[in-house]
Amino acid sequence: MQFKDKCLDLSTTKVMGILNVTPDSFSDGGAFNLLDNSLAQASLMLSEGADIIDIGGESTRPGALEVSVQQELDRVIPVIESMLQRFDTIISIDTSKAQVMTEATNAGASFINDVRALQDTDALDAAVKANVPVCLMHMQGQPRVMQRNPIYHDVVKDVMTFLKERISVCCEAGMTKDQIIVDPGFGFGKSLEHNYQMLANLEEFHKLHVAVLAGMSRKSMIGNLLQREIDERLAGNIAVATVAAQKGAQIIRVHDVKETVDAVKVINMINAYRSNNER
Repeated sequence: MQFKDKCLDLSTTKVMGILNVTPDSFSDGGAFNLLDNSLAQASLMLSEGADIIDIGGESTRPGALEVSVQQELDRVIPVIESMLQRFDTIISIDTSKAQVMTEATNAGASFINDVRALQDTDALDAAVKANVPVCLMHMQGQPRVMQRNPIYHDVVKDVMTFLKERISVCCEAGMTKDQIIVDPGFGFGKSLEHNYQMLANLEEFHKLHVAVLAGMSRKSMIGNLLQREIDERLAGNIAVATVAAQKGAQIIRVHDVKETVDAVKVINMINAYRSNNER
């Protein structure tokens, strides 16, 4: 997949490192909202093997409050510009706001990661004009209320139907399928059972004929199942990341880069031998 002047081979699973430059994200809020701290964390994740750094300036945790466009820009643009001066990497902007998409890609971000699948005002137009790869995520409801009794007829089919419709809308607006990645939206308006139903059937999403991103890192689907606090979920994180990679997810979005990269290397090796044996 082409990310501006960089190409990322998605024939094997890649790792996206999460960099929340927010004061209130559920896992690391306040840890990296100062420029020096965020750059140090980016440097660490890249040294651990991250292929993409995903920068977010607005928390989308359950119950999160919205921030203004200017607040989000003030948080993310200096980090993007400073990262590009120091590191040779792919930078993703995690946003749903059209103006943030435009200014972030103008500053050098080469990937748009949108939890609202380009449904907000002018977001689709901004993404088309930016001409970079886009991740479309499914979310039932809005962050403040999304975990209040989410209901589906069939969570896998319902999410696939939504993503298929959004892919169609994006293609009609001028994107090509090779620019599009989909994210089923683990934890975004899903119960514990919904999340594991989707993970168990993650390979179904490849029927959409676009790349698949899985983001489950440190989420309540792990904590509630294992009865572990956020800083005690590493084993669960690696377990779900491993399953996602086995099921062909091209990108795994995580906080714990080093450990996930190790797990993904093992799965990529296994998949390589499986492919060779099938020839």
